[in-house]
Amino acid sequence: MIDRCLRRLVLVTLIVAWPACAQELGLRLKLQSGLLLPPPAGAATENVPMFIEADRMSGIQDDNLEAHGDVRLRQRGRTIFAENLFYSARDEQLTATGNVRVDRGGDLLECDKLFFDLRTDTGYAESPRFYFRDIKARGKASKLTIESKTRYRAVDATYSTCKAPEKDWYLKVRKLSIDRDHNKGVARGAKLVFKDVPIVYLPYIDFPLSNARKSGVLSPTYGTTGQSGFEFTLPIYLNFAPNYDATIAPRVLAKRGLMLNNEFRYLGKTYSGLLNAEYLENDRERQGETRYGLAFRHNQTFMPGLTGYVNVQRVSDDRYFVDLSNRIAVTSQSNLPRDGSLNYKGGWWSVGARAQSFQTLQDPNAPIVPPYARLPQLTFTGLRVNESGFDLNLLSEYVSFSHPTLVNGQRAVLYPSVSYPLQTSFVTVVPKIGMHYTHYSLGQQLGYRDTDRTIPIMSLDSTVTFERQTRFRGLGYTQTLEPRLYYVYIPFRDQSRLPVFDTALADFNMTQIFTENQFVGSDRINDANQLTSAVSSRLIDTESGQERVKLTVAERFYFQDQRVSLPTVTTNTLNRSDLLVAVNSRVNTQWYTDVAVQYNINDSRLDRETFALRYNPEPGKVLNLSYRYFHDRFEQTDISAQWPLNDRWSVVGRWAYSLKDRTSVATIGGVEYNAGCWVARAVMQQFVTFTQNHVRALFFQIEFNGLSNIGSNPLEILRQNVSGYQRLNALPQSNMHEDYYPAQ
Repeated sequence: MIDRCLRRLVLVTLIVAWPACAQELGLRLKLQSGLLLPPPAGAATENVPMFIEADRMSGIQDDNLEAHGDVRLRQRGRTIFAENLFYSARDEQLTATGNVRVDRGGDLLECDKLFFDLRTDTGYAESPRFYFRDIKARGKASKLTIESKTRYRAVDATYSTCKAPEKDWYLKVRKLSIDRDHNKGVARGAKLVFKDVPIVYLPYIDFPLSNARKSGVLSPTYGTTGQSGFEFTLPIYLNFAPNYDATIAPRVLAKRGLMLNNEFRYLGKTYSGLLNAEYLENDRERQGETRYGLAFRHNQTFMPGLTGYVNVQRVSDDRYFVDLSNRIAVTSQSNLPRDGSLNYKGGWWSVGARAQSFQTLQDPNAPIVPPYARLPQLTFTGLRVNESGFDLNLLSEYVSFSHPTLVNGQRAVLYPSVSYPLQTSFVTVVPKIGMHYTHYSLGQQLGYRDTDRTIPIMSLDSTVTFERQTRFRGLGYTQTLEPRLYYVYIPFRDQSRLPVFDTALADFNMTQIFTENQFVGSDRINDANQLTSAVSSRLIDTESGQERVKLTVAERFYFQDQRVSLPTVTTNTLNRSDLLVAVNSRVNTQWYTDVAVQYNINDSRLDRETFALRYNPEPGKVLNLSYRYFHDRFEQTDISAQWPLNDRWSVVGRWAYSLKDRTSVATIGGVEYNAGCWVARAVMQQFVTFTQNHVRALFFQIEFNGLSNIGSNPLEILRQNVSGYQRLNALPQSNMHEDYYPAQ
């Protein structure tokens, strides 16, 4: 003890006296950044000095060295602490014993005995406790073999991503391999222990060491539904290559049997696609019927300008989604498309070919008319801009429509138009004239015959923009005032004897009010002598250039009664439309509002109203409120949220309620618990399908961080129903492992 105190007293004296002596002798100190601790990860150790400090040292120069008592070996890339150290300079090998601690490229290791070869970065440790800082994993073993800077092998080991001293879950393995070069961990003879209870035995499991994709067993899902009873799904992820993978998810349905769900994804330089296949043999709830679902999507670029896609969806029966799906977006489907197309874009022109048909899922209590099949559809479009000041546009189409019960036929459309934009810094005027020609080849069926229709279309669109600088709450804004007038004239043509293949009345909104035709599709072209008047005002952040608030008011005035309509739609005889008001506001990144109102001036009532509000102060904390009203049709509120109750508990849910029917349309409620190294979530849902059936389901899932990184059913349900939902174990974790100490 006296010797140690004398040595440290001499060292302090030298430190104090050195500056004056050095100045007198003309000496200067050179800083050596390589001595800084902790050592940089991955730093080179070749030809790098090594420093050893200890209470007692003895040995022969360039041969061997013994150090005892508070030993500290430092070399760039590694630091070793021990009670005793034996070093062979010839072999560059060392043996350390007694409270050994190693900081090696960010990896921490504690053991009773360490043998290490400094030249090859290999060695072994007896009874080690380890922590890998970059992957935030820790464990212990009876023996740990160091194979390189990035590869380890352990025997009779444990492995967990829980922060010490917690051990909520861990793998207890016979053999463990960690390979950070290939981002892979492999455990053989493993038991997954959760809360000190072994829950599953895994003869072999490999897992990723980061959020990158990795083959393996994903988090299982447990649940129950009113349609199928208890459910258990165990997804198996197969990462074949960086550009294609698959997920096989056996799904046990207590009332029905075993269902196989398969998803295959692929991606290439010129193509991408997705194949979903589901198969349930011998459905016990359907008298042994075999049921299946198929969805295939493929996109391809054959050459510059030439692209194509295929979209094929099919299910075995009308009630497939109602009985077997637990997602609102899926169960609401009634028409499944089967289509494919080829498109070529040649600069100012483009051509396309498409074939499309549908599988219509029918509800016996509310049957619907299946849509027409397009076999085929050919299109040609062209746009030449600024040809001597003129913009030339051409829309053309040929479609052969097919239907099992309705009139069949072919329709050819040719719509050339020309416009002449006139523009200054604050005024834009665009006159336009076109000719819409349509030919129907119908033959003699159901009272129809071949016919033609030719209609001229004229419009004039004008906008004026005024700006001024203003300030609000100390911030600078540019405020605009933008009045707009849009006039359309289309003469009347009798179209009552034309079929209706693919045409419907467009929704009346801010977009449609500035269009020529109130119908979607080419079977009807409305007659028009009308003027749309609108005014918009925007607040634009002067510093960021972002639009913070936009207000638009618009109305259409009719100078004569409209006479063209669809068979089930009455013609408009009013001299003015409803008043449209829209307000969009994004005051900051936390608040967002969207309001749209349709006011019936003629009857002095609100015909439609939409209100949406989102509050999203930070990831994992979001509140959505919305209200929708359509006179005599529906009135609905919708509330969804994800909100933390404390550091670990969060609630999530959605409630869509029909005020008109006084019933819930969709109810979803769940809780999530984030323990840092694992996440548990329980989700209950109930919703109404397109067949007016009520679907109820309850799901429970546990995710162990570091073993699986792809979620399943509850996550999909929450993402689709809670706008802005964030997965808890994907949120930033501040200093989660900073206080880790491997001795725990």
